[in-house]
Amino acid sequence: MRRHRRSEGFNLAFLDIMSCGLGAVVLVFMLVKHDVVTSTSETDLLAKEVQQLELTQEELGQTLAQLQIIARSREDTTAKLRARLARLEQSLLEKKMSLARKKAQVAALKNDISKRPIAHKEDLVEADMGGEENYLMGLKIQGDRIAVLLDASASMTDETLINIIKRKNGSAADKKQGPKWFRTKKILRWILARVPKTSQIAVISYNSSVKFIGKANWMKLDSAALGAVYQELDRIIPQGATNLQKGLEAVSGKGVTDLYIITDGLPTVGESRYANLNPFSGCSSLLGKSATISGECRVKLFRQTLKDTSLGIVKVNVILLPIEGDPDAVNEYWGWAAGTGGLLISPAVNWP
Repeated sequence: MRRHRRSEGFNLAFLDIMSCGLGAVVLVFMLVKHDVVTSTSETDLLAKEVQQLELTQEELGQTLAQLQIIARSREDTTAKLRARLARLEQSLLEKKMSLARKKAQVAALKNDISKRPIAHKEDLVEADMGGEENYLMGLKIQGDRIAVLLDASASMTDETLINIIKRKNGSAADKKQGPKWFRTKKILRWILARVPKTSQIAVISYNSSVKFIGKANWMKLDSAALGAVYQELDRIIPQGATNLQKGLEAVSGKGVTDLYIITDGLPTVGESRYANLNPFSGCSSLLGKSATISGECRVKLFRQTLKDTSLGIVKVNVILLPIEGDPDAVNEYWGWAAGTGGLLISPAVNWP
């Protein structure tokens, strides 16, 4: 009986120990599992933070690249602005120097004019144009044998092309009443009023043909001669093309010392055989294939006209009136006149 009781007590104690051990093991497993879950969650958070930091780093890298591009662009712009500023400063300096030279030239010219002798009444032809206060600065009518070429083509009626076309299609009275033609006649009167009495003069109108104006081809001006010139001048109808070559041929070989030309542009027709000249292969109007002539062909025609016409040693002065569509006329006439020691003048609207 007693042995049996001891065995039961031993078994119970052993089971208690085993249960406690098992419970301890279970508790350890639970604690380990909890740490694993917690550790996994923290790893995920750290991974997300790393990913966010990488995105932020990428964005910052892109922003930095853009800022570098903007900085380089601004550096280029600054460099260009500095270069432009330097050019403007240089241009301003050159203009100041040019202005100073022109002021000196004007002062010298004024001084020269003040020293020139004043023409007396007896040295000039009597006319209805007033006194010497109407002189154009630098333009003096002089020479032993003077020729005046008067452009009487259709373009001399007006300044704008549309008005020229209207008058071209109008009556003879419309052409003669054109504002530019009225001004042209006033300019011729201004010139004739200042021709020295000792000079011989020829007044020639030119368009598609030429005509000497006055009682003789060459004459010394007096009141009767002036009256004859004015009467014929009032009968001229400005029409046709501009044939400068015919006008120059009319005075070529006549011993002209001074030539005055009143015109508004480069010639539109000539006398040469242009089909045989290579530079005119593209100028259809000069080859009889077109009714209009380009600005480039007018320049070629003008240069060929001077080449084909021998004037000898003649001082050429050109009074150039305005017209649309002939921008090269100023350069070409200026080069010609300057090469002979003469002047090109494009007078103000209110002159004479």
